[in-house]
Amino acid sequence: MRQTETHTELSFDKALEGWLAHIERLDPEIVAFSKALGRILARDLHSDIDVSPFDNSAMDGFALRSDDITFATKGSPVDLEVITCIAAGDYWEGELQSGQVARIMTGAPIPTGADTVVKAEDTMPLPCAADSKIDIVRFSLPSPKGFNIRLKGEEIEAGECVLKQGECLSPAAIGLLAATGNAQVPVYRQPVVGIISTGEELIPVTELPVRGKIRNTNSHSLAAQAQAAGAKVQQYENISDTLDDTMAAFKKASAECDLIISSGGVSVGDFDFVERAVRQMGDLHFTSVKMRPGKPQTTGTIGGTPFFGLPGNPASAYLGFELFIRPAILKMAGHTLLRRPVQSAVLEHDIKKRLGLRYFMRGEVDLVDGQAVVRLVGNQSSALLSSLHKANCLLVLPEEKTQLNAGCTIDCIRLDIEEGVKV
Repeated sequence: MRQTETHTELSFDKALEGWLAHIERLDPEIVAFSKALGRILARDLHSDIDVSPFDNSAMDGFALRSDDITFATKGSPVDLEVITCIAAGDYWEGELQSGQVARIMTGAPIPTGADTVVKAEDTMPLPCAADSKIDIVRFSLPSPKGFNIRLKGEEIEAGECVLKQGECLSPAAIGLLAATGNAQVPVYRQPVVGIISTGEELIPVTELPVRGKIRNTNSHSLAAQAQAAGAKVQQYENISDTLDDTMAAFKKASAECDLIISSGGVSVGDFDFVERAVRQMGDLHFTSVKMRPGKPQTTGTIGGTPFFGLPGNPASAYLGFELFIRPAILKMAGHTLLRRPVQSAVLEHDIKKRLGLRYFMRGEVDLVDGQAVVRLVGNQSSALLSSLHKANCLLVLPEEKTQLNAGCTIDCIRLDIEEGVKV
């Protein structure tokens, strides 16, 4: 198989740039608007009607001519005759004359002749004689024209663009789609992500580990991360440490998925076959990144399907997903904002590190007297997930530093805030 130019070890920035360059947005599909929450719109959508489709009342109250109560005061109120009641969903065919009002409910059409609505709380019904069928209501304040009336086309006019291509469909957007007759909408397809764990030591979650065995956590944490990024997930059975089994699993996943993720088997040990499998089956892009944790990373394409091989240590795999694979999933699904927000914060304590590697350390950032302050949280071992559960950020420690002192300002990737949100 022909190989693209391969770099055994790249800086983090070059690795991420090169990886995302191989990721393409997926084709659109048509889905029901009620199933489109969080999806990215593939083309502009327009309204088939005016919204609102008719002038309607913004209040429960009385519709009338504003001129009839222009001079109404508490000392000199105006009494008017109620001739009809209009409920939401009804329509009155008549026309209000001077001296007449219509009792009206929120959302009901404004009757012809009326140009204002006075809310019920600002009026006083008057008692009627026992034999009278006429209701009278008293007004003690004027009401300007157009008051408490929602106009036809006030929000959207027929034919107007409601939502633009590339917008993420929020709950409010779903409501707009419903209001404007867009029952079926074109959105970019959700990527199907295949997840494969390697290693003879892995056993199912339901089993108790004996000596030499551990539960397979990566498959499930990575699946949860993929789902959180908006992907559909295909979890494959754990594969043994042989080249044949590795290649067979990769071949199956490449035919069924838009993106393949593996964990484990990416180092240079006797039982690490991921790199060899990718070399034989497709194009290998790079095998190592100057970062910690998660320096060994194997990326490429298999049968035209992007592939990313993560380390087997749970924290390393988790961080590799967060930094490389989450942006790829977002790009496939049509997103243009691919990176979580970065916040500057003051370091609370000293940190030492190794020269030449970019460190991503689990931390907690919060506000102290209006200043963002950050500290490490939990054990930073690449094998432990508990500190990731507690963390709300990743401290980014640059390659050229060997020590960062308390009081310096550093960048923090906010794990608790979605892409595009300002901090």
